[in-house]
Amino acid sequence: MEQMFTVIDSRYWSKKPLIVTTNLKLEEIENPPDLAHARIYDRILEWCAPVLFSGKNFREEGARVTKAAAKEIVRKDNKI
Repeated sequence: MEQMFTVIDSRYWSKKPLIVTTNLKLEEIENPPDLAHARIYDRILEWCAPVLFSGKNFREEGARVTKAAAKEIVRKDNKI
């Protein structure tokens, strides 16, 4: 947490660009659980413009395909 704050704070004070990606919802960032998170989130919200990317999770589909292939291999092995 301390290292995250140091990186974000140094970018903030040097006025250098910062791109942050997260799985957190905007509501979670706006309502931090404690002071340590609040210090980080405040800088992020002041310095960055939130952009929501929504859509289908391509990793879930890949996992489904891999799982099906593994089940097929196990099924074939059990028939031998």
